[in-house]
Amino acid sequence: MKPLIALLSAFIVTSALFKLASDSWHTSVTGNFALSFMLFFTALGHFKFTGGMALMLPEPVPLKKAIIYLTGLLELALAVGFIFPQYRLVCGIIFIVFLLLALPANIRSAFLNVNYETADYSGKGPAYLWFRVPMQLFLLVWTFYFAVRAHLLHCYYFDAV
Repeated sequence: MKPLIALLSAFIVTSALFKLASDSWHTSVTGNFALSFMLFFTALGHFKFTGGMALMLPEPVPLKKAIIYLTGLLELALAVGFIFPQYRLVCGIIFIVFLLLALPANIRSAFLNVNYETADYSGKGPAYLWFRVPMQLFLLVWTFYFAVRAHLLHCYYFDAV
């Protein structure tokens, strides 16, 4: 829920600021900025809740904490990349793949009742998936719309002119 609040809050605030400053919503810019803000926010969780997030990975996976740190660094790199128009397409594709790869770990951890914040098994369980799966799909669509689609339309428009 917190990442969704961060995403939507950043989008609303930056959209309003752009509208006040330039009389335009600049939704492509604000949509990517919101992604950047949300990813910065979620990346912090990888460093603050490393032990709990490591519980989300299956037993055979080695170096769990290193993987959590690396995915946190990846989220920070994507957060920076979404700010710059020339990197949005590649960041969008990488983030979509990341969301798809992370989904099984999120499903697994829900069935194991993993609470990543307390690093134990006191989580909300499978009921959490009624929020988590739609949220990840929403993030996937958001990323496609603001980073991938917007970039492809921009390239098509300027190639046609």
